[in-house]
Amino acid sequence: MSGFVEKPEPPQVPGLVHLHTGKVRDLYRNETGDLVMVATDRLSAYDWVLPSLIPDKGRVLTQLSLWWFDQLQDLIPNHVLSAADEDLPESAPADWAGRTLICKSLDMVPVEAVARGYLTGSGLVEYNESRTVCGLALPEGLEDGSELPAPIFTPATKAAVGEHDENVSYEEVARQVGADTAAQLRQATLAVYSRARDIARERGIILADTKFEFGFDRAPDGTSTLILADEVLTPDSSRFWPADQWQPGRAQPSYDKQFVRDWLTSPASGWDRKSETPPPALPEEVVAATRAKYIEAYELLTGQSWS
Repeated sequence: MSGFVEKPEPPQVPGLVHLHTGKVRDLYRNETGDLVMVATDRLSAYDWVLPSLIPDKGRVLTQLSLWWFDQLQDLIPNHVLSAADEDLPESAPADWAGRTLICKSLDMVPVEAVARGYLTGSGLVEYNESRTVCGLALPEGLEDGSELPAPIFTPATKAAVGEHDENVSYEEVARQVGADTAAQLRQATLAVYSRARDIARERGIILADTKFEFGFDRAPDGTSTLILADEVLTPDSSRFWPADQWQPGRAQPSYDKQFVRDWLTSPASGWDRKSETPPPALPEEVVAATRAKYIEAYELLTGQSWS
């Protein structure tokens, strides 16, 4: 069993209807039918949403996503209608500033669209068993952190909070959502990944893998457009590695919540990951180090100072 250590009670905001509380985001609908997406400072690890918050994390995720949407807008449209705080209801909590997006309501595709340029994580586990990832054959001799011959599309099913996403084959995606949609997902995923990989590389960062969410904007005339949604290319949805420390054959240093994972699995935490006991609160130094990594990733990628 896993999920929220203590599920938060989302703010009730006049003029907004609460729809969903996710691992990190709270989702509302406004009076015009648009979605209001609030990125909190919550953090998840090992399928648990932890009791400790990481200050500024929600703002970093939102502002970094907006920066990436700008870099990608010629490749694919995105769901953002407004990121302006003045467009929020007057009754919205003050701490929603800088972490809230007003977005189009889309017909979401129930697939995690994952692109991998390097071998690690669940892809490495499957490769070591069968020399494949999501059914795609890969060459012999690869190890943890190896660059793949070319980026690959390795989709996963979307899991509920507390459950694992499960890697699936391209053929299974086509069966679930249709051949045309599967082809659009693959093309868009690899195009966006390739653009982002090149931008990150110019800034000394390896984009090892990332996941996207897409939805369709259905027009009254029956046409539909594939739209990039949710967050994009953040330390929560991507593996970013410092290029000057890349060394295949070992776990790579990364700009993400590795400090949290390392502490939770250390004797210092006293937590047994295999038990059903919720994980404990994080020490202040782990919270501070994790916050610093998120901000460092933002500053390196955007070239802008965090404030």
